[in-house]
Amino acid sequence: MIYYNVMLKSFLKQVGLLGLIMFSFGTFAQETELGMEYMKAGEYEKAKLIFQKLAKNKETAKIIHKPYLQTLIKLKEFDEAEKFVKKQIKNSDGNARYLTDYARLLEIANKNEEAQKQYTIAMDKVKSNEEATIDLISDFSQNQQFDLAIQTIEKAREDAKLPNKFAVQLAKLYRIQGKTPQMIEEYLKFGLLTDYREMMQSILQDELKDEKEIEQLEKILYTNVQKYPDQSYYSEVLIWHLIQKKEFYKAFVQARALDRRYRKEGVQVTDLGFLAHQNKDYVNSGKIFEYLVKEYPRSQNYPLWRRMLINAKEEVIKSVYPINTADIRLLINEYSKMLEELGTNQKTLEAVRNKGLLYAFYLNEKDTAIVVLENAIKLANGDQQFIDRCKLDLGDIYVLKSEPWEATLLYSQVEKSEKDSPLGYDAKLRNAKLAYFRGDFELSKEVLDILKQATTREIANDAMELSLLIMENTGADSTEKAMKAYSNVELLLFQHRNEEAIASLNTMEKTFKGDPLEDEIIYLRATTYLKQGDTEKGVKDLETIIQKFPVELKGDDATYNLAKTYQEKLNQPAKAMKLYQELLTKYPGSIYGADARKRFRNLRGDTIN
Repeated sequence: MIYYNVMLKSFLKQVGLLGLIMFSFGTFAQETELGMEYMKAGEYEKAKLIFQKLAKNKETAKIIHKPYLQTLIKLKEFDEAEKFVKKQIKNSDGNARYLTDYARLLEIANKNEEAQKQYTIAMDKVKSNEEATIDLISDFSQNQQFDLAIQTIEKAREDAKLPNKFAVQLAKLYRIQGKTPQMIEEYLKFGLLTDYREMMQSILQDELKDEKEIEQLEKILYTNVQKYPDQSYYSEVLIWHLIQKKEFYKAFVQARALDRRYRKEGVQVTDLGFLAHQNKDYVNSGKIFEYLVKEYPRSQNYPLWRRMLINAKEEVIKSVYPINTADIRLLINEYSKMLEELGTNQKTLEAVRNKGLLYAFYLNEKDTAIVVLENAIKLANGDQQFIDRCKLDLGDIYVLKSEPWEATLLYSQVEKSEKDSPLGYDAKLRNAKLAYFRGDFELSKEVLDILKQATTREIANDAMELSLLIMENTGADSTEKAMKAYSNVELLLFQHRNEEAIASLNTMEKTFKGDPLEDEIIYLRATTYLKQGDTEKGVKDLETIIQKFPVELKGDDATYNLAKTYQEKLNQPAKAMKLYQELLTKYPGSIYGADARKRFRNLRGDTIN
């Protein structure tokens, strides 16, 4: 019983103490809030009385330090402020934040030398403590004392003998001061120090929006590559930067140097070659794969590189009109030599397929192409994806031969075999186009509307474009006669019967004048002329669309293609720049916007040549 009473008394004492603490805290919070309200209202004398009372306690003084100091400064009671801050410094064993507050008071009193001394003491106080250093950098930044924040970092670096320490903090300070080159150097140090290269690259992409700043990055990277020849880091970042700009040859020069110096067996260079190929820079893709073929003839990747080299040459030849059939036969001969040298196996099957496509689409030897592709299927050894790609090719050849039922049979086989995969969607798209060529627009649109949800962006975009064309030019309010003639022209173009297609388009332009399809007819003829190398007629048609149909679907397409033609074919940069600018102004949501902006800046001379 006695023990119980003792315990109860002890418990009641604890509860009473806790209640007292809670009451005291509540009172302190209320008084602090009241003091802050007086401050906001400009009633500094009333605020001072409250804060002065709270400052008598060491613990509460820490909390109301800033508002009390600000109140005293507003009242110009500098002696009282200095006395208060000195007490805080003493009680905190020289806390750096209190030292900087004291220094600012000295500056107000025009005691600049003494103030600088206090700033230096504060920096020395924190230089070996990372958390305290960051806190002091933040304090200087909040008070817009950026030079002092930079000095703090420099002192900390010197003390720790780590020249890259606090790189991100220093980079941000340089950004505020507008010192872009210094900022870039610090972010590069951050990537070097922490090996957080991807994060550094992401930061640089976010920070460097202006073209001149991007130029500065490139210059700094080139300088550092030369300054630190034994360090691969700067070369690798430079390669990344050049890839962002799609300057693949410059990137290749750097990658080749690294490849030879560190004996990387062509790994990074291979990736670069494929990137150039995917971006349709076939000239430089060819140069890259040519280097690999010559440098590493015994590599297990040699068959792949050899095929990609021939394929890059193929793409260059196919981009020139009229296509030289002699060059096509030389390509086929190169593929044949490769197959004789390396044999027909899993690594060379794509070369067999490429041979077949050249026979079909560029030599008009369709039966030979069918034999080659059917042979490739037999040699595929159960590689279902390769077999299905060959089946799609065979389907296309049957379209060339005007045998649509054979084509749709092959496309449907691939649809079934590759269900819910990009290849399956591709087969479905080809079937939809086949229905379109036949004039069965309802069936075609039904399939296309499903494909608009396809996972492959390219297929979804193609489906959306063709679906929109059908929707706008069929149905009750539009005659399908024009649409059927138009789809038949597209079939002729697919079959490489370009002269027949142009003749039909000329007839259609007269027959369907005023039809909603009129701009499409002229645009299709323009692009056909350009592919054939008849630049003058192509330009004339594109200008007609811009003048007569600026708000129709092909307005931005015509503007972009005309600008490209002036830039690449006619060597008239001023006209090209004007058109790129018009595109960005008149068609802000155009899919060509990003490329038009890049080309405009390039022509203006913003980028490094």
